[in-house]
Amino acid sequence: MDAIREEWLILISTPIYIIIIGLEILLSHLQHRKAYTVKDTIANIYLMLLNSGIDLAFMVVYLAILQYFFIHAFFHWSHPVIYWLVLLVGEDFMYYWLHRFDHEIRFFWAMHVTHHSSEKFNFTVGFRSSVFQPLYRFFYFIPLAFMGFRPQDIAFIYSATQIWGIFVHTEMINKMGWLEYIFVTPSHHRVHHGKNDQYIDRNMGMFLIIWDKMFGTFEPEGEKVVYGVTKPPTSNNPAETVFHEFRNMINDVKQAPDIKSKLMYVFGRPGWRHDSIVHGPSSIAHSKEKTVIISSSRM
Repeated sequence: MDAIREEWLILISTPIYIIIIGLEILLSHLQHRKAYTVKDTIANIYLMLLNSGIDLAFMVVYLAILQYFFIHAFFHWSHPVIYWLVLLVGEDFMYYWLHRFDHEIRFFWAMHVTHHSSEKFNFTVGFRSSVFQPLYRFFYFIPLAFMGFRPQDIAFIYSATQIWGIFVHTEMINKMGWLEYIFVTPSHHRVHHGKNDQYIDRNMGMFLIIWDKMFGTFEPEGEKVVYGVTKPPTSNNPAETVFHEFRNMINDVKQAPDIKSKLMYVFGRPGWRHDSIVHGPSSIAHSKEKTVIISSSRM
């Protein structure tokens, strides 16, 4: 049954992906948007393949770990509709924190930066995966297994919300009316991919935008979004694309004057510098590898 569900998702989503990508390429060409380049699209594809390969290779391990906690669950669900609704909301909530920590802890940002390094924004960027995320993503879903949700169901809901997450990578859709108040929309996610100062580390949700509004990371789309990171990879070489921030992090660790600074360069916020002086009630915020001082009221 679990395998059938996964196959159903693939069978339904694959032709839809092909159609919408083809339409977006056609429309962007007709409108002279230049939304696609060959090099960028190739990068999106090979990053997706790397991520998928690691995910498949590691799947048995993380499902076994989740199964252990499911066996020791403290709660069991009796109503199937409530089970799936709570799982959907719970998975999206846990993904919000996974995504937020990917942005706010440099070690994890080094893995996640690949998704943000494109300076384009189109449906194929949705496939531009954080290559090594499958190795630790499941930790965030352990509470769900412990609450009585089957590991296979957690994986299924994650895959289903990922489909929505891919569809919001487009400039072809403007605002979506009342949906903007509840769900993550293309407008919200364009902000997330922006390197404009006010857009950095905003709109972390995958399916529901309510978490960003609850926890202070929401930002509406205003000025034109500039996509990418402030310190992009130096080339389109696959190794450079995947590992460039690890290299930068290691160089910073080598130059750090003490153990505390070395740890901060790994586990502190991206953009943290041991020689930065912050005055007043402000904090250093992740800025895609540059330091930006923001008011603590936005944290």
